[in-house]
Amino acid sequence: MTETRQAEIVSVSGASSDQLTSHVEGETAKIVFTPSGRRGVFPVGTKVLDAARHLGVDIDSVCGGRGICGRCQVVQSVGDFPKFGLKSAEDNISEFNAKEERYKEKRGMDDDRRLSCSTTIQGDLVIDVPESSQVHKQVVRKRAEVRDIEINPVVRLYYVEVEEPDMHKPTGDFERIAEALKSQWEVDVTDADLKVLQLLQKALRDGDWKITAAVRHDGELIYVWPGFHDKAFGLAVDVGSTTMSAHLTNLQTGEVVSSVGAMNPQIRFGEDLMSRVSYVMMNPGGEEDMTRAVRETLNFLASQAVTEAGLKLSDILDIVMVGNPIMHHLLLGVNPVELGWAPFALATNSAVKVWANELELNVNPGARAYILPCVAGHVGADAAAVTLAEGPQFRDEITLVVDVGTNAEIVLGNKDRLLACSSPTGPALEGAQISSGQRAAAGAIERVRINPETLEPRFKVIGCDLWSDEEGFTAATSKTGVTGICGSGIIEVLAEMYLAGIITHDGIIDGTLQSKTDRVVENGRTFDYVLHHDIKVIQADVRAIQLAKAALYAGAQLLVDKLGKPVERVVLAGAFGSHIDPKYAMVLGLIPDCKLDMVASVGNAAGTGARIALLNKDARREVETLVQNIEKIETAVEEKFQAHFVEAMAFPHKTAPYENLKQVVNLPEPKVAASDSGEGDEGSGGRRSRRRRRG
Repeated sequence: MTETRQAEIVSVSGASSDQLTSHVEGETAKIVFTPSGRRGVFPVGTKVLDAARHLGVDIDSVCGGRGICGRCQVVQSVGDFPKFGLKSAEDNISEFNAKEERYKEKRGMDDDRRLSCSTTIQGDLVIDVPESSQVHKQVVRKRAEVRDIEINPVVRLYYVEVEEPDMHKPTGDFERIAEALKSQWEVDVTDADLKVLQLLQKALRDGDWKITAAVRHDGELIYVWPGFHDKAFGLAVDVGSTTMSAHLTNLQTGEVVSSVGAMNPQIRFGEDLMSRVSYVMMNPGGEEDMTRAVRETLNFLASQAVTEAGLKLSDILDIVMVGNPIMHHLLLGVNPVELGWAPFALATNSAVKVWANELELNVNPGARAYILPCVAGHVGADAAAVTLAEGPQFRDEITLVVDVGTNAEIVLGNKDRLLACSSPTGPALEGAQISSGQRAAAGAIERVRINPETLEPRFKVIGCDLWSDEEGFTAATSKTGVTGICGSGIIEVLAEMYLAGIITHDGIIDGTLQSKTDRVVENGRTFDYVLHHDIKVIQADVRAIQLAKAALYAGAQLLVDKLGKPVERVVLAGAFGSHIDPKYAMVLGLIPDCKLDMVASVGNAAGTGARIALLNKDARREVETLVQNIEKIETAVEEKFQAHFVEAMAFPHKTAPYENLKQVVNLPEPKVAASDSGEGDEGSGGRRSRRRRRG
C-alpha cells in the first residue's frame, strides 16, 4: 500500500483514535488539522502543506509552495490532546528556515505563524489553519436581526461651549465642563476618568473651548473631542464556542452599521466545551492561551467592524458581550476547570462590568464592557440574552426556546414560570464529527430532497440558488465545487433518508435497498448512502446525529416534566438554528411535537439580546432580575434524563406520537433492519448479512 493511500484511508474526519495508530513503513507521525478535524499518518519530513493537500484540508497557496505568497500560514497547537490520541510537542515541527525568515522580514508574519509549504512534520502534530489561510472562507451565519428597541443607552454625547479660564475664577477645566453640562443640558457630571483628564485640556483649547463630551448615565465623563463630534457607537458581541459575531451599533439611532464574524480560535483546543476544559486540565496555563486567542479575535472583529463602517476604534464607547459559561470565564481570564465537574460552580453568575481595556480591547480608552449574567453552571449569558430578546416571560403560551449550538441551552415556560437547562449536543449538528461534514461555507450542501420512489437525491449548496438537478448547476458551482455537508444539510439529508425509508426507525441504514439503488453501498459491516460522488452519509454519521438530537430532546422533555405542561410554541435560536427547517427538525425528533406553524427560527437571538442591553440601560436591570427568577435544572443529576435520552434516539421518537407532525408529514411505519435481530448497531441490515449467518 502506498504512503499516500494510507494517508487517505485515515483522513476521514470521523476517524477513530485506533485508525490513527496505523503506520506505514519507516518513521511516521500523526497530524490533525483543525478546525476541519481531518487527520492522517505521514512519513517524517513530509511538508505540512503536502499533508494538507492529501487530506483535502482547505489551505490557500498561490505561489505553488515557493514561500513567496504567504497565504498558506498555519499555527502549531502545542500540548496534550487526548481527544486526538497524541501530544503535539514544540520540536515536532521543523525549525524556522531561510524561506520563512525572508518572508517574515519582507512581508511580516506573526511569531506563532509558520509557512506550511516550508515546514515539515517531525513528530505528532496538531495544526490550526487560520481563517485567513483558508480558500473557502467561513460564512459566519450570525447577523443582527431587525428588532424594535427603545433607545436609552448608557453613554450619550453632549456638545457644550465651556467658559474660558479666568484669573478671578480659579476653577479647573473639568469643573467648568461640569458646569456647562449642567447649565446647557441639565446633566450632572460628578466624576471623570483619569484618561479623559489627561486629554481634556488639549481638547478644550484645540476646540476653541467648544467640545463634545461622552457621559455615562452614572454621571461620569469618559471622553471628550474638540469641537462637534456625533459618532457614538457600541459593540454587541456574541462569543459563541464555534463562531463569534460583533454588531457595531449607533448608540443614538440603534442602527447596526456593520456586522462581522469569525471562527472562535479556541476551536483548535477542542471543538466542544468540555474538550477545552480538558485541555486546561491537561495543560496548566492553557486557559491563558485560550483567553489570549479570544481577545485577539475580539480586537480583530472590532477593527474590521469600524473599517467597514468608515469609523475609528475610538468611536466605540460601550461594549456588551454574551457567551456560554465557559466562554464567559475564558473571556474574563477565569480558569474554567470548576465547570468541568459537579457542582459546576461559576466564579460569578452576576453581570460583570469592567473597563474594556481590562479585557485588552483596543477601543476608546473610556469604554466599558458589560457581560450579561449567567443563568447557571452550563446555562450562560447567551441564554439570558436569548430570553431577553424572545420574551417568553411575557407570553401566555408555553414556549420552548432552544439556542442550538455545540452546547444547546434550553428555556421553557411562560409569564407564570420559567425553567432552564443545557444539553451537551456536541458539534455534530453543525457538521463537525461527520464524515463529509464541514462548516457553512460556499460549496457546502445545505438543502436536500430525496425521491421516495427512486431514492435519488437533489440538493442545493451555499453560494448557488440552483438545485443540483437544474440546468446550469455544474457551471454555477464550478469555482467552489461541492465540498461537503454543513449542519442544515445534515439535518435535511437524514430526515429525507428517514422519510424515504433508507434509514429505519432505530437509525440503521437499510442495506436491503442495495437491490433498489446503487446509492446504498456496502461499507464493511454497515452501509453508506452516496449523496454526491465521494460525499456520503455513513452509519457513524447517523449515530452522531442521533446522540446529539437525543440529548437536546431529553433536556427539553425534562423541563416539560418539571413544568407539567406540554410545549405550545418552539423558538429555534442561534446561528445554526436559524437555518434549520422546522419540519425536518421535528421529523428527526430534534424538538418536541407541536403545531408546525408555532415553530419559528429567530436567528442570532443572543446577539439581539446583547444589542438590546447595549441600547437600553434599563434592559440590563431587567435581564439581571429575569435570571434570578429562572429555575435552573441540572440534567447531570436528573434520573429521568437518561430514560428520555434513550427513547429519543429513535426517529422521530420511540414512544412520543408526534400527532401534530403526522398531520402535515407522512411518517413511515416503524421498520427495523434485518440485522437488528442479531448484530445490533454494527450491522445495517442486509440480505448479505442474513446469508452469511445461514451458511
